[in-house]
Amino acid sequence: MSRPTWDEYFMEITHLVARRSTCLRRQVGAVLVKDKNVLATGYNGSPSGVAHCLDVGCLREKMGIPSGERHELCRGLHAEQNAIIQAAKHGTNIDGATLYCTNMPCIICSKMIINAGIKRVVYEHGYPDGLAAEMIAETGIEVDLFTSATSAEAAV
Repeated sequence: MSRPTWDEYFMEITHLVARRSTCLRRQVGAVLVKDKNVLATGYNGSPSGVAHCLDVGCLREKMGIPSGERHELCRGLHAEQNAIIQAAKHGTNIDGATLYCTNMPCIICSKMIINAGIKRVVYEHGYPDGLAAEMIAETGIEVDLFTSATSAEAAV
Protein backbone atom coordinates (compact mmCIF):
# COMPACT_ATOMS: atom_id res chain seq x y z
CA MET A 1 0.00 0.00 0.00
CA SER A 2 1.41 3.38 -0.95
CA ARG A 3 0.40 6.67 0.58
CA PRO A 4 -0.92 9.32 -1.78
CA THR A 5 1.17 12.43 -2.37
CA TRP A 6 -0.26 15.66 -0.98
CA ASP A 7 -1.43 16.66 -4.45
CA GLU A 8 -3.15 13.28 -4.89
CA TYR A 9 -4.74 13.57 -1.44
CA PHE A 10 -6.17 17.05 -1.97
CA MET A 11 -7.22 16.29 -5.55
CA GLU A 12 -9.19 13.27 -4.30
CA ILE A 13 -11.00 15.62 -1.93
CA THR A 14 -11.95 17.86 -4.89
CA HIS A 15 -13.67 14.86 -6.51
CA LEU A 16 -15.73 14.25 -3.37
CA VAL A 17 -16.64 17.95 -3.14
CA ALA A 18 -17.65 17.98 -6.83
CA ARG A 19 -20.24 15.30 -6.11
CA ARG A 20 -22.26 17.98 -4.23
CA SER A 21 -22.62 20.03 -7.43
CA THR A 22 -26.11 20.85 -8.63
CA CYS A 23 -25.01 21.83 -12.15
CA LEU A 24 -26.54 19.76 -14.93
CA ARG A 25 -23.60 20.31 -17.30
CA ARG A 26 -20.43 19.79 -15.30
CA GLN A 27 -19.59 18.84 -11.72
CA VAL A 28 -16.64 20.86 -10.42
CA GLY A 29 -15.00 20.80 -7.00
CA ALA A 30 -12.45 23.14 -5.44
CA VAL A 31 -10.39 22.95 -2.27
CA LEU A 32 -8.28 25.74 -0.76
CA VAL A 33 -5.24 24.47 1.14
CA LYS A 34 -2.48 26.12 3.14
CA ASP A 35 0.27 24.40 5.11
CA LYS A 36 -1.32 21.02 4.26
CA ASN A 37 -4.61 22.06 5.89
CA VAL A 38 -7.96 22.38 4.12
CA LEU A 39 -9.21 25.96 4.54
CA ALA A 40 -12.42 25.90 2.48
CA THR A 41 -14.20 23.90 -0.19
CA GLY A 42 -16.60 24.80 -2.96
CA TYR A 43 -18.63 23.19 -5.70
CA ASN A 44 -20.57 24.72 -8.56
CA GLY A 45 -24.21 25.44 -7.89
CA SER A 46 -26.81 28.06 -7.10
CA PRO A 47 -26.39 30.49 -4.18
CA SER A 48 -27.83 29.45 -0.81
CA GLY A 49 -31.61 29.75 -0.73
CA VAL A 50 -31.97 29.87 -4.53
CA ALA A 51 -33.49 27.04 -6.59
CA HIS A 52 -30.94 24.68 -8.10
CA CYS A 53 -30.65 23.89 -11.79
CA LEU A 54 -31.38 20.27 -10.82
CA ASP A 55 -34.84 21.51 -9.82
CA VAL A 56 -35.62 24.20 -12.43
CA GLY A 57 -33.48 23.26 -15.41
CA CYS A 58 -30.42 24.81 -17.01
CA LEU A 59 -30.90 28.25 -18.52
CA ARG A 60 -27.63 27.96 -20.48
CA GLU A 61 -28.73 24.64 -22.00
CA LYS A 62 -32.13 26.09 -22.94
CA MET A 63 -30.40 29.05 -24.64
CA GLY A 64 -27.76 26.91 -26.38
CA ILE A 65 -24.83 28.73 -24.77
CA PRO A 66 -21.51 26.87 -25.21
CA SER A 67 -19.22 26.10 -22.29
CA GLY A 68 -16.85 28.92 -21.46
CA GLU A 69 -19.13 31.70 -22.74
CA ARG A 70 -21.60 34.14 -21.15
CA HIS A 71 -20.94 33.15 -17.51
CA GLU A 72 -23.45 35.76 -16.33
CA LEU A 73 -26.31 33.73 -17.81
CA CYS A 74 -26.25 31.04 -15.17
CA ARG A 75 -27.96 30.49 -11.81
CA GLY A 76 -24.82 29.00 -10.34
CA LEU A 77 -21.50 30.07 -8.95
CA HIS A 78 -18.31 28.30 -9.89
CA ALA A 79 -16.60 25.97 -7.40
CA GLU A 80 -13.61 28.32 -7.06
CA GLN A 81 -15.92 31.26 -6.31
CA ASN A 82 -17.77 29.27 -3.67
CA ALA A 83 -14.50 28.19 -2.00
CA ILE A 84 -13.26 31.81 -1.87
CA ILE A 85 -16.66 33.02 -0.60
CA GLN A 86 -16.74 30.33 2.11
CA ALA A 87 -13.28 31.38 3.29
CA ALA A 88 -14.37 35.04 3.41
CA LYS A 89 -17.65 34.21 5.16
CA HIS A 90 -15.79 32.37 7.92
CA GLY A 91 -12.89 34.83 8.17
CA THR A 92 -10.28 32.40 6.85
CA ASN A 93 -7.12 33.93 5.41
CA ILE A 94 -6.34 32.32 2.03
CA ASP A 95 -3.41 34.57 1.08
CA GLY A 96 -0.63 32.25 -0.10
CA ALA A 97 -2.95 29.24 -0.40
CA THR A 98 -3.07 26.55 -3.08
CA LEU A 99 -6.30 25.98 -4.99
CA TYR A 100 -6.99 22.40 -6.04
CA CYS A 101 -9.72 22.24 -8.66
CA THR A 102 -11.12 19.59 -10.94
CA ASN A 103 -11.05 22.11 -13.83
CA MET A 104 -8.78 25.00 -14.85
CA PRO A 105 -10.46 28.22 -13.63
CA CYS A 106 -12.30 30.54 -16.03
CA ILE A 107 -11.43 34.24 -16.41
CA ILE A 108 -13.84 35.39 -13.69
CA CYS A 109 -12.48 32.88 -11.19
CA SER A 110 -8.91 33.62 -12.27
CA LYS A 111 -9.33 37.30 -11.44
CA MET A 112 -10.67 36.35 -8.01
CA ILE A 113 -7.78 33.92 -7.48
CA ILE A 114 -5.26 36.63 -8.37
CA ASN A 115 -6.76 39.21 -6.00
CA ALA A 116 -7.25 36.67 -3.19
CA GLY A 117 -3.47 36.07 -3.14
CA ILE A 118 -3.65 32.39 -4.08
CA LYS A 119 -0.14 31.34 -5.11
CA ARG A 120 -0.67 27.97 -6.77
CA VAL A 121 -3.43 26.33 -8.81
CA VAL A 122 -3.53 22.58 -9.35
CA TYR A 123 -6.16 21.43 -11.84
CA GLU A 124 -7.04 18.16 -13.54
CA HIS A 125 -9.00 19.13 -16.68
CA GLY A 126 -8.62 22.05 -19.07
CA TYR A 127 -11.16 24.79 -19.69
CA PRO A 128 -11.56 26.78 -22.93
CA ASP A 129 -10.45 30.19 -21.62
CA GLY A 130 -7.15 31.49 -23.00
CA LEU A 131 -7.45 34.89 -21.28
CA ALA A 132 -7.63 33.18 -17.88
CA ALA A 133 -4.40 31.28 -18.52
CA GLU A 134 -2.73 34.43 -19.87
CA MET A 135 -3.65 36.58 -16.86
CA ILE A 136 -2.64 33.94 -14.32
CA ALA A 137 0.70 33.51 -16.13
CA GLU A 138 1.28 37.29 -15.91
CA THR A 139 1.05 37.17 -12.13
CA GLY A 140 3.53 34.36 -11.57
CA ILE A 141 0.97 32.11 -9.91
CA GLU A 142 2.22 28.54 -10.22
CA VAL A 143 -0.16 26.43 -12.31
CA ASP A 144 0.17 22.66 -12.38
CA LEU A 145 -1.78 20.15 -14.43
CA PHE A 146 -2.48 17.23 -12.13
CA THR A 147 -1.96 13.72 -13.40
CA SER A 148 -2.31 10.92 -10.89
CA ALA A 149 -0.05 7.90 -10.90
CA THR A 150 -3.05 5.71 -11.73
CA SER A 151 -4.10 7.82 -14.73
CA ALA A 152 -0.48 7.93 -15.95
CA GLU A 153 -0.26 4.12 -15.69
CA ALA A 154 -3.56 3.71 -17.54
CA ALA A 155 -2.24 5.83 -20.42
CA VAL A 156 0.74 3.50 -20.97
